[in-house]
Amino acid sequence: MSDTAVSGPKAPAARNFFSVLQLDTRLLGMIGAFVVLCLVFNFVTDGRFLTPRNIFNLSIQTVSVAIMATGMVFVIVTRNIDLSVGSLLATCSAVMAMTQTSILPDMLGLGLGHPLIPWISILAGLVAGVAIGAFNGWLIGYQGIPAFIVTLGGLLVWRYVAWYLTNGQTIGPLDQVFQIFGGTNGTLGVTWSWILGGIAALAAAVSIFSARRRKISHEFPVKPLWAECLVALLAVVAILGFVAILNAYEIPERALQRDFRALGMEMPEGFTASYGLPVSVVVLIAVAIVMTIVARRTRLGRYIFAAGGNPDATELSGVNTRLLTVKVFAIMGALCAISAVVASARLTNHTNDIGTLDELRVIAAAVIGGTALSGGVGTIYGAILGALIMQSLQSGMAMVGVDAPLQNIVVGAVLVFAVWIDIQYRKRTGD
Repeated sequence: MSDTAVSGPKAPAARNFFSVLQLDTRLLGMIGAFVVLCLVFNFVTDGRFLTPRNIFNLSIQTVSVAIMATGMVFVIVTRNIDLSVGSLLATCSAVMAMTQTSILPDMLGLGLGHPLIPWISILAGLVAGVAIGAFNGWLIGYQGIPAFIVTLGGLLVWRYVAWYLTNGQTIGPLDQVFQIFGGTNGTLGVTWSWILGGIAALAAAVSIFSARRRKISHEFPVKPLWAECLVALLAVVAILGFVAILNAYEIPERALQRDFRALGMEMPEGFTASYGLPVSVVVLIAVAIVMTIVARRTRLGRYIFAAGGNPDATELSGVNTRLLTVKVFAIMGALCAISAVVASARLTNHTNDIGTLDELRVIAAAVIGGTALSGGVGTIYGAILGALIMQSLQSGMAMVGVDAPLQNIVVGAVLVFAVWIDIQYRKRTGD
C-alpha cells in the first residue's frame, strides 16, 4: 500500500480538506467556539482578556475542574453520573488540611515544615478519595442503586463530612511545599518551561508519525503525508505558543524584591523574571496523558467504552461490569483528590465552600467536550477543552462585570444547549 493512500474516492479539494486531515468535526467546532468566545471577550474588555497575565490565571483556574472532567468522561461513558464530585473534593481537601495541620504535628510529632508532611497528606487525601469513590461504585454496581441517587446523596453527605472534619473552620495556611501545586506559588520558570514544552512538542510529533507507521504496517488507510505534517505542525505550534505566552507573564517587581529580601540579597538593577508553566498545569498534562493511555491502550479502557456502548453484550462476553463500575468510580475519587490538592493549594488553605457547584462545571465540561450522555462515546482531550471553554466563559463574564448569579444562569443554559447540540449532531450522523 502506498504511504500516501487515502481510503475512499477523491473528493473536491476545497470540500474535502478537513476530511483528508481526519480531524474530529466536533473538536473543530469546539475549537472554533473557543476562539470566537476569546475574541469577543477580548473585544469587550479592551484587549485585557488575551493578555499573558489573564491566560496564566485562566490556565490555573481551569486545572481543578479539568482534572475531574477527565474522570467524568469514564463515568458518563458507562451510562452513569456523579453529582458528588464537588463535595468529594471538599472532603479530600479537609482530610489533607487536617492531616498536615493537626494530625501529623499533634499525633506523630512532625513539626510544621517537615519534608514528609505534604506527601503524607496528599496520600491521605488520595486514599480517602479512592475509598469513597469505590464505595459509591459498590452501591451502584453491586447493590443496584441508581448512580443519580447515590451521588445525589453523596453531594450532601460528603459536603457536611468535610464541614465536621474541620468544625466548620478555614484551615490554613497549608504547607509551603504543598502550595507549589496551586499555581502562582509553584511555577517552572522560563528555562524549564521551554525544556518541557520542547519535549512535549517532540513527543506530539513522534506520536503522530508513530501512529502513521503502525497503520501502514497493518495495511490500514492513512492520511496523505502532507496532512500528517500539517497536523504535527499545528500541534507543535500550539504547544510552543502556549509556553511562549506563559513565559511572557513577568513576576511583579514587588514580588521579586520580596523574594530577594527573604534571601538577604539586593535585587540587581533591571532584573526581571517570568512565571512560566504552573506546576498545576503540568499535573493536568500528566493526568491527561495517563487517562488517554488508559482509555485507548488498556483493557480497562476497552471494557469501559464497550460497557457504555452495549452493557448487556459486554456482560455476556465475560466482563464483570459490576466490578468495572467500582473501578470507574474509584478512578473518579482519585481524580477528585488530585483536584483537591490543586484547588486548596491555589487558595493556600481549606475553606468550607471549596468545590461548590463543581459538579455542574465538571459535567458541563464533559458534555461540551463531546461525551454522550447515552454512553459509549467520549474523549479526554474533549473534556479538557470543555473545561477551558467553561472557565473562559465564567472568567470573561467576571471581567465584564456580570454578577455571579447570572454567571451560573449562563453556565446552566450553556449545559442544556450543549446537550441539545449533541442530540442534533448524533441524529445527523446516525451515532
